[in-house]
Amino acid sequence: MNLEEVLKLADEIVFTKTGQHLDDLQAAVLRGTLQRETYKQIAKDFDCSESSVRNEGSELWQILSEELGEEVSKSNFRAAMERLQVSLFSKYFAQDSLQIGCVNYCGEARHPPDIPNSHPPNQQTSNTQSPQTLYQDLSEMPDLGAFYDRTPELDTLTTWILQQHCRLIALTGISGIGKTTLAVQLVQQIKDEFEYVIWWSLYPSPTLTEFQDKLIQFLSQSDNLDSPATNQKPLPLIKYLQKHRCLVVLDDIHSLFSSGELAGKYKPGYENYRSFFKQVEQLSHQSCFLLIGWEQSREIPQTNSQNTPIRTLKITGLDIPAAQEILRDYELAEIENYSALILRYQGNPLWLQTVATLIQELAGCEHEILLDDTILLPERLKNSLHQQLSRLSEIEKQVLSLLAQASEPIKRAKLLQNTLIPPSDLLNALQSLSRRSLIEQQADFYTMPLVVRQYVNSTFT
Repeated sequence: MNLEEVLKLADEIVFTKTGQHLDDLQAAVLRGTLQRETYKQIAKDFDCSESSVRNEGSELWQILSEELGEEVSKSNFRAAMERLQVSLFSKYFAQDSLQIGCVNYCGEARHPPDIPNSHPPNQQTSNTQSPQTLYQDLSEMPDLGAFYDRTPELDTLTTWILQQHCRLIALTGISGIGKTTLAVQLVQQIKDEFEYVIWWSLYPSPTLTEFQDKLIQFLSQSDNLDSPATNQKPLPLIKYLQKHRCLVVLDDIHSLFSSGELAGKYKPGYENYRSFFKQVEQLSHQSCFLLIGWEQSREIPQTNSQNTPIRTLKITGLDIPAAQEILRDYELAEIENYSALILRYQGNPLWLQTVATLIQELAGCEHEILLDDTILLPERLKNSLHQQLSRLSEIEKQVLSLLAQASEPIKRAKLLQNTLIPPSDLLNALQSLSRRSLIEQQADFYTMPLVVRQYVNSTFT
């Protein structure tokens, strides 16, 4: 069914229910839905508020659900209309007239009812499954808690997923930076655009077989409703990703990788995940995997290309206005030179929260902290860094120690002059540390966050 044919059939159903044809906004909502636009995009195209579009959409899905006898939503609207088309055609040959909801179709003529793009009765169609509903398993998704402005990152991820239909997205950044919080906010905003949504932590590490079995069990729910009495063999996972629009969020992706190695090396027995993610990237389907972790697979590029369905978003610290909201929660937003405190901890939400807690408990020690550029390392902050830095290889620890001794950015050529580390090993270590977000690179100069430097100097020396 093409777009106009679907709109025509929907108009007939709405008219039968309400006595009125689709108005311009209703038609725009349905047209945008068929073109996989978000409510925000539809509102922008129609020049109205997003809430108006959502309300109109909600009323339409209610009308269609009542008339078709199944739950219709934004994510399964087209599939529901195509199933109706097949149903009308099939029932026409079984009786002279039929009724779907309150819509009556008569068979006085010797030809099928006016159904767009009808199929002959002996031709099979892939849209004969029973009504689809939204399936969401968010039992492992953390509570959102306080969310501080990440509008650019949210817009980027939404565009990649809903407009550019990326199949594999890596969300990375140093521990405490807010990757999971951002992902939770994203899922809350876009979950209704998908038939299936699941959030799953990969800690402790499941084998690929365990992972696929669980995911297939979740994605096969609609098939089980279609034929509950049969024990049909489940389809391969990729078939479900092609058949349904799914959002799969995998948190703690770093649990799949080895400690004591450069970033992104799979643990023994987990190497087959590499082939699986490559399949997700390369094969055509309508689903998206979002991988969250402070470490990502080596095969996932850190630079993005518009010509591939894979993206990486490295999360950095909050800007000063957003980070000030954290200090305001701890009644510290009005301290003198609060911006210096934010910059010192690089807008990292966890770091700022732990330091703010310590300042509160020590009854206003912020003046001493700001006076002599002290870097505090509360136990919670140290534990967070320990979890990540304990995974480093020995060569990475050596390079970090070199960087931690310098108060200014170091040029790569100077690092290569070090005779204790072979040049190839040093370059590989720099790449790995950058992927872990433990060092920063500007042109050919390298530096590290002040907090990381303080931790390295107190731990590695």
